[in-house]
Amino acid sequence: MEKPADTSVLFNADCPVCNWEIGHYKTYAKGAALPIRFDGLEAACRWGLTEDQAARRLHVLADGQLLSGIPAFLALWREMPRYRWLARLVGLPGLRHFAAASYDYVLAPVIYRAHLRRMRRKA
Repeated sequence: MEKPADTSVLFNADCPVCNWEIGHYKTYAKGAALPIRFDGLEAACRWGLTEDQAARRLHVLADGQLLSGIPAFLALWREMPRYRWLARLVGLPGLRHFAAASYDYVLAPVIYRAHLRRMRRKA
């Protein structure tokens, strides 16, 4: 019997950047038989989020706690042996604050605006 996922990831599979990165983690997790579930935006309501909220940043449910942004990445990386070193590095106090600010104020907003442009072109 397959063990249920301890960690779940909610990401924007329509975003080329998000899909590339999370797709890599998904392939790695599957190959290593890690109990990590990956959900696209269509599952946002099950997470208590709107699709728009979910598209704005990465979300991870770990140990019953909903995390987003850099804390979500740290939780995900800690679950994958190959990336634990990255979680330790980015989790260092000074680097964690820099990474969180970069993600929150630069990367996530740029990626989200690109998502909105893609959605307008589809409409």
